[in-house]
Amino acid sequence: MNILVAEDDLKLGELISYMLKKKAGYKVEWVTEGEEAYYYATNTHYDVLILDWMMPGGTGIEVCHRLRKEGYSGAILILTAKDALEDRIVGLDSGADDYLVKPFEIDELLARLRALSRRNYAPILEEEILISDMILNRTSQSIRGGDTEIQLSPREFQLVDFLIQNKGQVLPREIILERVWGFDSDVAMKTIDATVKLLRKKLDLLGKQDLLQSIRGVGYKFDH
Repeated sequence: MNILVAEDDLKLGELISYMLKKKAGYKVEWVTEGEEAYYYATNTHYDVLILDWMMPGGTGIEVCHRLRKEGYSGAILILTAKDALEDRIVGLDSGADDYLVKPFEIDELLARLRALSRRNYAPILEEEILISDMILNRTSQSIRGGDTEIQLSPREFQLVDFLIQNKGQVLPREIILERVWGFDSDVAMKTIDATVKLLRKKLDLLGKQDLLQSIRGVGYKFDH
């Protein structure tokens, strides 16, 4: 599973992230503020969001309510020290699927996550995306323009798919590195640039090289 942990307690956030990776083999990203959690949740797919109730930059309840209001359908679990019935009701009414009171055992958290993952929350992504007279095929991991079809490497496909999902947005290299190569990756920033260069060469075969734009000193965006 791919998990987002939003917890401002540094020791607890680090512990949860470490244990989810070590004991369950999950891919975990960890943020410490509500606004970060909202940004991450709306820019990539997670199987479960773990949101702490009390965080700077927007509480977990506020983030949950905001996401649900905008149609977010993924699983959300709220962590909190509040254990009164009224608080549980507030948490669930905000749109959370589950509620776990601190302190808790990591095995209980893992059991809750397994239960949430068995529900079908995952958005159905289109097999093909049409953009600027060009088709990205997620099944074959290829791009087609007219009668020309270009095969992409797995990493090239992950990169262009992520950029297209966030079409028009400037994506910093750091975000691209985390989303495409992984939070714990030792890959250097130059690897991103090298992959973009290879991807541009393939897009150029379709006359679409200019769609992948460099934003000096920041990162990249895909636009037309």
